[in-house]
Amino acid sequence: MGKKNNSGAQERPKWDNKVQYLLTCIGFAVGLGNVWRFPFLCQIYGGGAFLIPYLIALVFQGLPLLYLELAIGQRLRMGSIGVWNSISPMLGISSMVVSFLVGIFYNTILAWVLWYFFHSFQNPLPWSQCPVNDNLTGYNEECEKSTPVNYFWYRETLNISPGIEISGSMQWWLVICLATAWCIVYICFIKGIESMGKAVYVTATFPYLVLTIFLVRALTLPGATDGLLYLFSPKWSTLLDPQVWLDAATQIFFSLSVAFGGLIAFSSYNAEKNNCERDALVVGIINSATSLYASISIFSVLGFKAKTAFTSCLQANILALTNHFELSDQDMTVDNYDNWVEHLNQTNPVELDKVTLRICDLNRFLDESASGTGLAFIVFTEAVISMPGSQVWAILFFVMLFSLGLSSMFGNLEGVLTPINDLKLMPKWIPHELLTAILCLISFLVALIFTLQSGNYWVEVFNSYVGSVPLLIIAFFEIIGVIYIRGMRTFSDDIYFMTGKRPNIFWKACWMFISPVMLLVVLIAYVVIQAQKHPTYPSWNTNYFPETEQKPYPDWVFAIIVLLSTIPVISIPLVVIYKLICCKIKGSSPRTELNPYCNESFEVETQGGKEQMRN
Repeated sequence: MGKKNNSGAQERPKWDNKVQYLLTCIGFAVGLGNVWRFPFLCQIYGGGAFLIPYLIALVFQGLPLLYLELAIGQRLRMGSIGVWNSISPMLGISSMVVSFLVGIFYNTILAWVLWYFFHSFQNPLPWSQCPVNDNLTGYNEECEKSTPVNYFWYRETLNISPGIEISGSMQWWLVICLATAWCIVYICFIKGIESMGKAVYVTATFPYLVLTIFLVRALTLPGATDGLLYLFSPKWSTLLDPQVWLDAATQIFFSLSVAFGGLIAFSSYNAEKNNCERDALVVGIINSATSLYASISIFSVLGFKAKTAFTSCLQANILALTNHFELSDQDMTVDNYDNWVEHLNQTNPVELDKVTLRICDLNRFLDESASGTGLAFIVFTEAVISMPGSQVWAILFFVMLFSLGLSSMFGNLEGVLTPINDLKLMPKWIPHELLTAILCLISFLVALIFTLQSGNYWVEVFNSYVGSVPLLIIAFFEIIGVIYIRGMRTFSDDIYFMTGKRPNIFWKACWMFISPVMLLVVLIAYVVIQAQKHPTYPSWNTNYFPETEQKPYPDWVFAIIVLLSTIPVISIPLVVIYKLICCKIKGSSPRTELNPYCNESFEVETQGGKEQMRN
C-alpha cells in the first residue's frame, strides 16, 4: 500500500493521478440512487416542481458539505474517525457504522442484479411469460393473477413471505449471488486504492455509455415524449407539502454520498496542495447532472412502457365494443376510439353501459411507473420486454446497474477500512488484503438475513432508516466540529494552505449559518413527521393481486428500526460522556495527537501562515 518514510512510519498511499481520484469520487456519489431513487421522487412530485427544492438543497446544503469533507480529509490526511477525533472526539465512529450498515444491504441489491443478469441471456426472457402449473394444464395461477414480471420478482427471485414477521428459509440462489457479489467487490478492492483506482476507469464511465445508448434508443420509441413531458410537468401544489422538501434534502445525502466517510477517506490520499474547491464543484455538478440525465433516459423508456400499456388497454376496449355492436374490425381504431365512444354514448347509451370497459388513462399508467427497487426489477424489466432485441437491452441495463453499485461499494468499504487503519484496531502484521477479506466475510455473513424469504422487507428497512436520520445528525455535527470547534479561521487557513486562496463569503455563510440551520430544520421536521405515524411496508399478499398490501410494522420490528436509526449516532453522546469523565479524573482536557501520516509540520505551517498574515 505505501512506503516508509525516514521516521519509519508508513506513508499514506496516494492516487496515481487526478483522474483516478475524480472518477472514484464521482463513481461513489453516482450510485443506484441516481437511477431509481431520484426518478422515483421526480415521478411522485412532478419533475419540474421537485427540481426546485432539490437544487436549493444542492446549493446550500450538498455542495458546502461536499467541499468541507474533501477539504478536511485532504488537510488532515485521515479517514473519518481520525479526522473527527483530531477535531472533536464526540463524532466518534458514526460514519464508519453507517458505511458498514449501508454496505451490507447495498451489496444485496448487486446480488439481485447478478441474478437478473444471469437470466438475461435466455430467449425468451424468463419474466416475459408465466410458467406452467404443476399439472401442465395451464399457467401458474399466482402469475396469472399478477403479471409475469411481478411473479418473477416476488416469487422466482425473492420467494417472498407474506410479511416481515415470517422469516422463512434462505434462498440458495440468492446466497450464491450474494457470495459472488462480495467476491467481486473484494477482487476489485484487494489492493486498496491501487486496484480500485484502476477499476473505476470502467465502473465509473461504463454507466454513462449505457445511459446514452438507452437514451438514443428510447427516444425513437413511441411514448418517449409522453414520458419526458410527465417528468418535467411540474405539480406546483406539491411545493406546499413539507415532505417534498424533506425528501429533496435527504436525497442530497444519497446523491452526493456525504456523511458516509468514504469521500473523506478518498480525499485523504490526495496531495496536500490540491484545489479541493474545484473538485467539490466538479463532483457535485456532474453527480446532479447525472441524476437528471438518468431520469431522461429512464422516463423515455417508461413513457414507452406506459404508451404500450395504454394502447393495449384501448385495443381491449375496442375488441369489446366491436363484438357487442357488431362493428367492422377496421371501423374503430386507437386513433378514433374517443370519437366512437362519444358517438355511441349519444346514440345508444343503454347498450354502451352494458359493455365492461377498462379505464384507459395514460397518466395513470405513468403514475404507476416507479416505486423504489421496483423501478429496476419490475417496471424497467417490463419495459425491456417490449423492446426489439430485449435480451441485449436487459444485459446492458443490468451491467450498468452493477457498475453503478460497484463504484458506490468502493466508497462504503473505504469508509470502514480507512478508519480501522487510522485507529490501528488491527495488528500491524495483518496485511491489507487479509483485513479486506475479513471485512467482506463479516459483511457477507450479516447480509445473509437478506437472503431469507423476508429479506426484501429488511432491505427496505435498512434503505429507509439507516440512511436518513443518522446521516442528517452526522452531517450536522460535521459542520459544528469543523467550523465551531476547529474554528472557521483555522479551517480558512487550511484551505489557503491547500489551494492558495481563502473560501469566499458564500462558503463561509453556508458553513457558519445556512447549512447547519437547514440541517437542523430538516432533522426536526423529519422526526416530527415520522413520529406522527406508525411506519408501514408493502407486503406481497396473494389476496391483493396485482397490488401489494400495506401492513404496519410489528412492534418488535419498529424497535429494530429505532435501534438502526440510533446505533450509528449513539457513539456521539457516549464519547462526550467518556471524555468528560476522563477530563474530570485527570483534571485536564485530553490532548489529541496528530495522525503520524499527516503533515508533520502542520502546526508550524499554520503558525507561519498566521505570522505571514500579520506581516
